[in-house]
Amino acid sequence: MSWVEAELREQPDALERLIAAEEEHAVALRDELLRDDVRYLLIASRGSSGNAARYAQYLFAMANQLPTAFATPSVYTLYDTAPRLDGALAIAISQSGKSPDVVAVLTEARRQGRPTLAITNDPSSPLAQAAEWTLCLHAGEERAVAATKTYLNSLGAVALLSAAFTGERERVRELREMPALVRAQVEASLADAARLDSYSDVESGSVVARGINYGTAFEIALKVRELSGIPFEPWSPPDLLHGPIAALKRGRPVIFVAPSGRALGSMVETIAKVRERGPEAIVISDDDDVLAAADTALPLVGSTPEWLSPLLSVVPGQAAAVRLATLRGIDVDRPLGLTKVTLTR
Repeated sequence: MSWVEAELREQPDALERLIAAEEEHAVALRDELLRDDVRYLLIASRGSSGNAARYAQYLFAMANQLPTAFATPSVYTLYDTAPRLDGALAIAISQSGKSPDVVAVLTEARRQGRPTLAITNDPSSPLAQAAEWTLCLHAGEERAVAATKTYLNSLGAVALLSAAFTGERERVRELREMPALVRAQVEASLADAARLDSYSDVESGSVVARGINYGTAFEIALKVRELSGIPFEPWSPPDLLHGPIAALKRGRPVIFVAPSGRALGSMVETIAKVRERGPEAIVISDDDDVLAAADTALPLVGSTPEWLSPLLSVVPGQAAAVRLATLRGIDVDRPLGLTKVTLTR
């Protein structure tokens, strides 16, 4: 078994460890981080961690009424300057905690007297040392180049922090139920992956999602590109319909991430418009009608609160990426030109 598949299978246990270890800590962080002068979140991240930040951007706005801005790390390192960070709660997300430009954002925020939090899998990393507070991912060593369990635990950490900030115990209870659902989803998605065998010769495609799952589209597209080399592009429905839809045609399949919730109606309309162009529709959903209309259905194991749906909906995409790479004879543990840690400056 490849490291990627082994770590994909480890995700429910890793998520369970995170919740058990950090639930009380997240509640304590609320009083430390939510100072009276905090007006917005500033998140520094790269790669898969950046896709977890997209989840945070939606979740904290919806559940906590906190707008989220993405940091521009190169401003701090390449241009040797920094913006004023008045009102910011600065958060950095990095599985390794070693990227110098992400560390630089937190270092500067702390110099300016802002509260700082590192979400990382390595509590002894430079990022953790730069931050005033750390929330550890508890994912265990991740040997595969392509992140799976550290990505899922980054989502879990964001969800745990948001729930703690609201003070609503029901949200924490809902999060505690997710490891069992993820376990069932992993088994189902690995079994369903053979449904993608007819796409072995695909040269390009798209991933479409909206709202809380917007980051899921980016993460699935990234995993397909990393593991198989097939250039899949992520879109929201409005962005896709504003021009890029012209490039869609048969042979360029579209993966739709469409779990139940407020965004489902918009996704159904988009699926119909896209299918008029001819591309095959691969649908990740728990809605029977939506799945029945797909060319290839990748079912979710059940409905979950929409705010937590990204923890489930990414799993079929992870399994799909592994399958597409395997069909092409690619060693998924040694993707061409990739390294586990990218030391961006």
